[in-house]
Amino acid sequence: MKLQRKNRVRALAVGALAVSGALALTACGSDNTSGSSGGSGSSAKAANIKCDGKGKLLASGSTAQKNAMDVWVQAYSGACSGTEINYQPTGSGAGVTTFLQGQTAFAGSDSALKPDEIAKSKAVCKGGQAIDLPMVGGPIAVGYNVPGVDSLVLDAPTLAKIFDSQITNWNDPAIKKLNPAAKLPNLKIQAFHRSDDSGTTDNFTKYLKGAAPDAWKHEPGKKWEGTGGQAASGSAGVSSQVKQTSGAISYFELSYATSQKIPTVKINTGAKAPVEATVDNASKAIAEAKPAGQGNDLAVKLNYATKAEGAYPITLVTYEIACDKGNKADTLAATKSFLTYISGKDGQDALKALGYAPIPDETIGKVRKTIASLS
Repeated sequence: MKLQRKNRVRALAVGALAVSGALALTACGSDNTSGSSGGSGSSAKAANIKCDGKGKLLASGSTAQKNAMDVWVQAYSGACSGTEINYQPTGSGAGVTTFLQGQTAFAGSDSALKPDEIAKSKAVCKGGQAIDLPMVGGPIAVGYNVPGVDSLVLDAPTLAKIFDSQITNWNDPAIKKLNPAAKLPNLKIQAFHRSDDSGTTDNFTKYLKGAAPDAWKHEPGKKWEGTGGQAASGSAGVSSQVKQTSGAISYFELSYATSQKIPTVKINTGAKAPVEATVDNASKAIAEAKPAGQGNDLAVKLNYATKAEGAYPITLVTYEIACDKGNKADTLAATKSFLTYISGKDGQDALKALGYAPIPDETIGKVRKTIASLS
């Protein structure tokens, strides 16, 4: 009986990995992500997960990583029992705030912590501080809904003017110049941005500022500062608006475009050919990232103005944020166990099929060592 039960657990774990990608891509609207995981000290070989810790593990933050988190939690839940993992995709800003209030074991954020946030974290991380652990990479796709236009090229200055209400119609001369063969309609542009504080917004506006400083006069940040446009909550919200609104355009992670079959803009970076939003092209840009954190903090700085051939410039890195020291005793074991799995080979290998880019080997190796040292 014990052998049969063990085999069934292994089968469930393999099944979770096989089907959870499809489930995540068809269930983007759900905000409730939870699962059971973590039989103390046991090892689930089928998913290569070492289960540890018991109880409830609460986390929240980035909507960009929601589809990845769905897969990870389901695989972990299929392999382990004893710990419930509940990740709420509330947005990067809300996730960091909740973590700094001591309400969650870790947070997901598409932007690295700011110095004042690290300072605040010392009140929660007794004897330590919060650190950034890069876990998910990928392209921020610019999705559009323009009838009769199946292929669209834009550059940073034109995107900046579109999202700042300086270009308001799809047959504008600047768009025509970049798309001479396209039949651009006389149609009003409906530009959507995030209503919530968002790491995706932060990275998108860093791209606009870095690649088109003369056209984008606003400072980058999680809160939208552009002129005009319409707002929706979360990546699911803005992508749904693009899907259903003629003339719409917005920015969101590639997985949302893939799941809803939304066409995406190719970016003219100054390279030989416009660059498509793909995992491999985003990986080329992420590989150029430079270390930006100190000590155990593994934050990186992206080059949004890259002109490297085939490098997609609008990328993000999502961090899991945890205490290096001073983690709560009742959640430490489960936190380390789960983060070890998602930073491991199986966790990272699951990303590409979902439209995400695994973190480069050198960086993810440092992440694993840092997770092992959490206390």
